[in-house]
Amino acid sequence: MSVKPTAAPIVSEARVKQVALLFLRIGATAFGGPAAYIAIMQRETVRRRQWLDDQKFLDFVGAVNLIPGPNATETAMYLGLVRAGWKGYLAAGTLFILPGMVTTLALAWAYVNYGSLPQLGWILYGVKPVVLAIIIQALWDLGRKGVKDALTAVVGVAAIASYLLGLNEIALLFAGAGVVFLFRAGGHLWRQGLLALPFLPLIPLLATHVADGKPFSQTTLFLTFLKVGAVLYGSGYVLFAFLNSEFVVGLGWLNHQQLLDAIAVGQITPGPLATSATFVGYLMGGWPSALLATFAFFLPSFFFVAMVSRVLPRLRKSWWTGAFLDGVNVASLGLMAGVTWQLGRAGVVDWVTAALLAVALVLVFRFKVNTAWLILSGGLLGIASKVLAT
Repeated sequence: MSVKPTAAPIVSEARVKQVALLFLRIGATAFGGPAAYIAIMQRETVRRRQWLDDQKFLDFVGAVNLIPGPNATETAMYLGLVRAGWKGYLAAGTLFILPGMVTTLALAWAYVNYGSLPQLGWILYGVKPVVLAIIIQALWDLGRKGVKDALTAVVGVAAIASYLLGLNEIALLFAGAGVVFLFRAGGHLWRQGLLALPFLPLIPLLATHVADGKPFSQTTLFLTFLKVGAVLYGSGYVLFAFLNSEFVVGLGWLNHQQLLDAIAVGQITPGPLATSATFVGYLMGGWPSALLATFAFFLPSFFFVAMVSRVLPRLRKSWWTGAFLDGVNVASLGLMAGVTWQLGRAGVVDWVTAALLAVALVLVFRFKVNTAWLILSGGLLGIASKVLAT
């Protein structure tokens, strides 16, 4: 008869509902990429609601860079865990992803069924150069933080060359981390590390991709996205380097044009950029493959965040995690630069798209225009240019 036993569950459920509503709203309305999403989360959970203080928030943002997966999604999971325990953890992660996934699924359906119509092609014609400008701006911002010294600069250049030569992207991340770690481990390792750098592109890897046109398989789709989700480091834009390596070059299931379209759709939908996995899955096998790809990609993040939440204090105090992170980040930047070059060749096809790219670069670098407005403007200009040309 007493109300005391039910008091704690009522409070807990209220917190879960609070977490669910907040991250559903953020997932449905946030644009601008991981940095923007994390800034919104900080404002909502630290400044407005005081779920945790700035130091704890910063501690996790730093630690989340040490684990694979999309950083903004993992930050959402952790904040849900802090506020409402494991139910909040699941609610925040799932509902932050859901709106973007549903929107991407709808756009993928329209793309497959109506993508050959001129109107949709006109929109993507204008959006693609703008997307390239956004990626370049993100690459510049991340590069200013990631390239800390001559060592990381050399590793970054080696990563770009290695990626363009076909080196497996997962091995590149760990090779970059290993080189930086060795150099910082002690002066006596300098010579060994220096001699290893020129041979990074020559490391023999059985996983180096050669397009072989393998037939589509749901099992291969699931395992490939699971692998990518388990090893993805850096910005969400690095995802496209992995998608290019796995699905364009390796399996031959996509072409560069479709990959660029996936990036564009990821940009014009709210929530994590990584919901482009939904788009890629739909192109390959309809909505069952879209859901399977999304589930496989985000699944490792739920595991990693649960693990990191237990060991966070120790991660922040260890010197070697910093060296590992620096190496991984600069290798990720190399992957981003390599895939940006490839996508630029597919997206900038004439003087109109070149002009759109140039204007978009000015807008993102000089005037810091919101990415949502840039994408919308690019689509409208694409339509206008095609109408005037007809």
